[in-house]
Amino acid sequence: MTEGAGLRAGELPDDLTAAEAGMWQAFRNGSVYDLSSGDAVVDDPHGGHPWGPERTVRARIICWLLLDGPPALAGRVSSLKLVGVQVSGSLDLAGGTVVPYVEMRGCRFERDVLLPEARFTTVRLVDCSVPRLEAARVHTEGDLHLPRCRFHNGIRLTDAQIGTDLMLNQAIVYRDRSGRSIAGDGMSVGQDLQAEMLESHGELSLRSAKIGVSLSLRGARLFNPYARLALNAPQLTVERTLYLTPAGLGAQTLSGTTPARGTRVQRFECRGGVRLDDGRFGDAVDFERARFILTDDQEVSLRRVQTPELRFLGERPARGRVVLSGARIVNLMDRADSWPGPGRLHMGGFAYENLVPRGPFPLAERLEWVAAATAEYNPEPYERLAAVLRAGGEDEDAREVLLAKQRRRRESLPLAAKLWGYAQDWTVAYGYRPGRAAVWMAVLWAASSYAFAHAEHPPLKTGEHPDWDPALFALDLLLPVIDLGQVGFWQLRGGWQWLAAVMVLLGWVLATTVAAGATRLLRRG
Repeated sequence: MTEGAGLRAGELPDDLTAAEAGMWQAFRNGSVYDLSSGDAVVDDPHGGHPWGPERTVRARIICWLLLDGPPALAGRVSSLKLVGVQVSGSLDLAGGTVVPYVEMRGCRFERDVLLPEARFTTVRLVDCSVPRLEAARVHTEGDLHLPRCRFHNGIRLTDAQIGTDLMLNQAIVYRDRSGRSIAGDGMSVGQDLQAEMLESHGELSLRSAKIGVSLSLRGARLFNPYARLALNAPQLTVERTLYLTPAGLGAQTLSGTTPARGTRVQRFECRGGVRLDDGRFGDAVDFERARFILTDDQEVSLRRVQTPELRFLGERPARGRVVLSGARIVNLMDRADSWPGPGRLHMGGFAYENLVPRGPFPLAERLEWVAAATAEYNPEPYERLAAVLRAGGEDEDAREVLLAKQRRRRESLPLAAKLWGYAQDWTVAYGYRPGRAAVWMAVLWAASSYAFAHAEHPPLKTGEHPDWDPALFALDLLLPVIDLGQVGFWQLRGGWQWLAAVMVLLGWVLATTVAAGATRLLRRG
C-alpha cells in the first residue's frame, strides 16, 4: 500500500516516534494529547528543566497533520490539542491552509514558528515558549490567542487579518533585531485586541492598525527607554475604546471602580515615548492612572487625534512632553495633577467642547494649565477655554480667562505698549471689569473737588463767568468731550494749573480705556 493510500485509510506512518504516534492518534480522535509530568517545576515551558525525547515531536509531523493529515475517526472532528510537548525543528506553515482547530498549551518550540500568509480557523498558543512568531499576512476566521506566551525574538503580525479576537494577555515579548517587540502595522482585528498585563521589551508597533471593538492594554508594561518610542501607533483606528488603564489579577478591574479585596492591581506603565497621531477612537481614549516614564526627548503624542472623550487621568510625567496639537475632543476628562508643567505641554489647535474635571480643578490652576502650553504668547488656548466656559454658563470665569490672555499678551509687547496695557489693566481690566472706570472717576472727582475747593481761582474776565463750583469744575476737567461750562473761565496758577492738566490727561486715559473695553464687549456679543 502506498503512503498516500495508507494516510487516507488512517494508518500510522512507519517513521513516527512513540510520542508522535500518540499525537497522530489524538489528532484523529480530536482529543487532548498531554505529555506533562504533573510536576509544575519540570513542566514549566519557560524553565530550564530539560525535556527528553519522550516529550518531543518533530515540527514536520505537526505540519503534516495540519496540512494533509489523516481523516478523523468516525463521529469525531480532527484537531491538534497538545499539552506539555516540545517541538523540534521549525514549524513552517507559510502559505498553507489549515482547517483543523489548533491549540497548544505549555509547549516549547526549539525554533521559530513560521505562519506568513497561512490561513486558519482558530489558533491558540497558551503559556508556550517561542523563539519568534513570524505571521505576516496571516488570516484567521476566528481567534488568534497567545496568552502567557514568551517570545524571545518578537512577533510579526504585519497586515494580519484576525477574524474575531487577538489575545496577548500576560505575554512577554522581547525585541527582534530591528528593535520591535510586536510588529502589527496594517493589522486588522474583527473584534477585541486584548493585551492586558502584556510585558513588551522593544517597540510595540501598530501603525494603521484597525480594531473592530476595543484595544485593551490594561496593566501592560511597555519598556523601550533607549529608543524614541515604546508604543508606535499613528493612524490607529479603534471602533470603541483604547484602554491604558489598571488591570487586576484575580478579578476584572473596571475604570473608576474599587477592585475586589485581595486583588493585585497593576497600572499601565510605559518607559518610552507614545505616538497615537491621527488616531480615530469611536468612544474614548482612557489614561486612568497611567504612568509614563520619559526622557527629555520623548513624548506622549496625540497630534490630530479624534475621539468623543479623552480621559487624561494618569500620573504627571516628570520629564518629556505631552502633545495635543490639532486634536479634536468632545469631552476632556482630566485632573489638575495629571498635566506636565510649563514648556512640556503643547496644545496648538487643540479643540474640546466640554471640560469634565475629576476632582478639584479651580480656575487659577486651569489658567496655569493654559500657560504651561504656551511658552510664547498664543491666544488660541485662552480663547478655546473661554468659549467652553461660556458655553457651560460660566461667564464670569470666561471673562477671567480673557483677562489672563490680555495680561499674557502684554508680556510680549514693547515698553510703550506695555505701559498702555498696564493702564488699561489698572483702570478697567481691559474692559472685562468696566465697573472699575466708574470707581476711578468717582475717586478722582471727589479728591479733585475737595482740592479745587481750596484753590485760588480769579476769573479771566470780570462779569463774564459762571459761579464757581469746584465739583462741577473737576467734572468738566475729567470729561474730555462734554463741556459743562466751567473750564476756560478761571485763571489757575502754579500747582493748581498742573493739577488741572493732570486731571485732563487722566480723563482722556479713562475715556480711551472705557471705549476700548466697550468695543471688546461689543465684539464678544
